[in-house]
Amino acid sequence: MTDTRHAVGRRAVLQTVGGAAVAGLAGCLRSPETETDCLQAVETERECARYPEDVSLFQENLERHGYYPEETVPESVTVDWSFEYNRVGHTAAKSSPVPTLDGRAVILASDTGVVQARRPDGTRLWTAQTEATSLGFHGSPTVVGNRAFVGGYDGALYAFDVRTGDRLWKTTAGQLDGTLAVGSSPAFYDGVLYFVVEYGSPSSGALWAIDPLDGKPLWHDDRVWGQAHPSPTIDRETGRIVFGSNDGVVYAWSFPEREFQWTYQTGPEGGPTGEEKAGGAFNLGAEIKGTTATYEGRGYVGSWDQQFHCIDLTDGSEVWTVDTHRSNMANPAVDSDAGVVYTGSDHGSIWALDAESGEELWEENVGGRVIGAITVTAETVLAGSYDSHVYALDKETGERRWRVENRGRVTSAAVPVDGRIYYAERGVFSNYYDDEAETILERPGKAYCLRRAE
Repeated sequence: MTDTRHAVGRRAVLQTVGGAAVAGLAGCLRSPETETDCLQAVETERECARYPEDVSLFQENLERHGYYPEETVPESVTVDWSFEYNRVGHTAAKSSPVPTLDGRAVILASDTGVVQARRPDGTRLWTAQTEATSLGFHGSPTVVGNRAFVGGYDGALYAFDVRTGDRLWKTTAGQLDGTLAVGSSPAFYDGVLYFVVEYGSPSSGALWAIDPLDGKPLWHDDRVWGQAHPSPTIDRETGRIVFGSNDGVVYAWSFPEREFQWTYQTGPEGGPTGEEKAGGAFNLGAEIKGTTATYEGRGYVGSWDQQFHCIDLTDGSEVWTVDTHRSNMANPAVDSDAGVVYTGSDHGSIWALDAESGEELWEENVGGRVIGAITVTAETVLAGSYDSHVYALDKETGERRWRVENRGRVTSAAVPVDGRIYYAERGVFSNYYDDEAETILERPGKAYCLRRAE
């Protein structure tokens, strides 16, 4: 399933815009020793030490493990607070809450185009309305120092001041070659933001690198077909940046050189090629919606081909696949200490798999489709379900510890922060799948915070 040929891009391959990345702006924007704002340090040519882990982002780290080994999930929980949040029926997974670096707030982005910050007690710190009002945000924010970055379905990437909510900059469609949407969550490393965009007519996408200081493009590669939703994953061990797309393909570049390396095709052979693919055709039944997790030289990702794939990151060859019985679009999680990968699918199950062999360690039914992100803590697996519950499962056995009933389908990650768990659900709609009837929003989806039950 490996294709090492360099495909012709949507417009031009590996176009360079603006030259090299900004030197000096590193994995944090504020030095923990001096509290010096590293963005300001770059602007004034002061040095800033490199802290590549000092970033808060979707699925916890650059490898998208969704693993929080220092967090403990309570034995029983109750809803501490909630508020109405999502109102759009678009079936893509909803944006996940992301904590600020000091843990004193979470940043949330709704499908109505609103970004806001909330304290752990639910107090709203600020609200920012954007122009992404049609389908809003589905990708999650990335917090770097005192800045939050999030992409919208208006085709723009936004930057906000975490403390005030002030908008610092917004990219334009013209800057990004006519973007249709940004459904991915940015990755940040060594002074550069990486994110994936979607184009229409033809249906295609691109990987972009931009300057977080001002949003100016630095580089992009537009060889991607099929409107990519997943977030880019940076695997520092093998030097790869990877993500999948709606054409059923995982794309890989060397990192940090950003030279294209390989493709891996999921689904049946004989998908669209040549002019058909250039016209935006999908390899139907093989779309990749979830973000790839990487661990010890391998990438892990599900596909609508009903398989969960393990890929060698060096050359893009298949290592193993596991049948998940129905479409798999969940964002997997990896316990990097135990060597276990967790995934879910439309079959309504969560699986624990040996990362080396793919051997099934356990399977547990969670009552409905799993299309959001899996989360793993010290002892627990957290997952949202189409049955409108959030589940807590024992990490070793899969046995249910508890579940919390909500009112909409839970499709964001359940994010643990200091004993609390934050997540979001979809709105509740009637006639959604009835082409002959008007779709009606019955109740908005909420964002929730769970805490330990007294």
